[in-house]
Amino acid sequence: MTTASAPLPTQRADLLARLAQPHHYDLAVIGGGATGLGVALDAAARGFSVVLVDSHDFAKGTSSRATKLVHGGVRYLAQGNIALVREALHERTTLLHNAPHLAQPLPFVMPSYRFWETPFYGVGLMMYDALAGKAGLGATQFLGRESTLRCLPTARTEGLKGGVKYWDGQFDDARLALALARTAASLGALVVNYCSAKSLVHEAGKVVGFVCEDADSGQQFTVRARSVVNATGVWVDTLRQMDGEAIGRPVKPMVAPSQGVHIVVDREFLPSDHALMVPKTADGRVLFAVPWLGKLILGTTDSPRQDVVREPEPFREEVRFILEESARYLTRAPKAEDIRSIWVGLRPLVKPQDDDGDNTKKISREHTVLASRSGLITVTGGKWTTYRAMAEDVLQKCFATGLLPAKPAGVTNQLPLVGTPQAPVQHHISDAQGLHSYGSEAAAVQAIPGAQTVLGGGLTEAMVRFAARHEYACTVEDVLARRSRLLFLDARQAIQLAPAVAGILREELGGDPQLEAFQALAQQYLHVPL
Repeated sequence: MTTASAPLPTQRADLLARLAQPHHYDLAVIGGGATGLGVALDAAARGFSVVLVDSHDFAKGTSSRATKLVHGGVRYLAQGNIALVREALHERTTLLHNAPHLAQPLPFVMPSYRFWETPFYGVGLMMYDALAGKAGLGATQFLGRESTLRCLPTARTEGLKGGVKYWDGQFDDARLALALARTAASLGALVVNYCSAKSLVHEAGKVVGFVCEDADSGQQFTVRARSVVNATGVWVDTLRQMDGEAIGRPVKPMVAPSQGVHIVVDREFLPSDHALMVPKTADGRVLFAVPWLGKLILGTTDSPRQDVVREPEPFREEVRFILEESARYLTRAPKAEDIRSIWVGLRPLVKPQDDDGDNTKKISREHTVLASRSGLITVTGGKWTTYRAMAEDVLQKCFATGLLPAKPAGVTNQLPLVGTPQAPVQHHISDAQGLHSYGSEAAAVQAIPGAQTVLGGGLTEAMVRFAARHEYACTVEDVLARRSRLLFLDARQAIQLAPAVAGILREELGGDPQLEAFQALAQQYLHVPL
């Protein structure tokens, strides 16, 4: 059981020393988001030797910018994609079981303002329940007007007929990614952030490794492996092009990035432990108002984007869409000045080879695993909920292509992640962040000096020290964006706490915690383009 072990140290010098040692790994993963970390964990759990590198921090990209939902995909059901929904519902239950301190059930309510909406959506959600079967989290309920308002006390009352209540899941995406990394490390994998793959190594037309570079020192390392996995999300085409050029086979891009914007406001706009879900907005998209870590997330958009940047900014029309649609369903609508933080994620949607990628609603949400002629395995697409199934598919591709000897699947199906408590969880992800996010490791955090020194936003001095010692944190952004989620919850408060966090990191690590860079980034999370 990973939950019983003491937290492993993550001193960077030790990680780089291990990376420098000559070793021929079974599996080398490039990309430390949900998919890459899931692959590393699955392979390590099956007994393979594993190394994973990421050019930035774990979950720095798309994997920390989700809508925070562990779900089967109600809209995919409406599109008739039964297989995707069934798989996601199974994986939803597995995820909630393996990390109950980071992923838990959440009730949703669809308010009805037309007489046909309650029966129409209710029947669809009963099909959702049926597909879930024993993996269901709760039965769909038809609600009257008063019951709907008890669940959603600030829902617009004019014209309200009733509603439908159903269940899905919610999670802390960045901390779940960190739990995957740390669980893989506990099983022997070497996982290293801030170490970018600069080039692939080919021999006789086959990929046999890569050269990576430490972001701080510039030191380069050659990693050799029987199988190399490209799990870089929206950036997979960069590595695919690199691979194709090396073997003289140019490749056609496979990713059509889609941009999703999320706005965070105070919970007073919807003071409830239920989420609001609008299945069809004015332009046909889905809108959520989700309680999360003491705040309320409004979103999300689905806009095609041609470029892939590390910190995408919201389009003006996306922000207006979210605020205007929120005003259609809440008695008091949030305005631009009420926004505590605004963030953008890029989804790696896989486009058909004959598609120009302009309509992201028609592009598949399923994942794709490809093996190039050189043996480079590329995985992209999919969603957080199905990360574990995606990892199994990647390993199966490695077996099918003869890169690795086959070993039985299912080893992560009941594998508790680091921090999984033995007793039932008492707090919910919708509660304000605090010590409960650490699960069974809360006592280890409390044992560190500074446990009683509260910096603000649910963060203590001890938590910062724990992040530096045991959670791979190197910078202020690592702590305030992903170990704590304060940047995503209240960017202004994150700016205020940043100097104190930087001081602690200097004591712990001795290097530059990049305070100024974080302050500039946080200003972007405050900027509302209206």
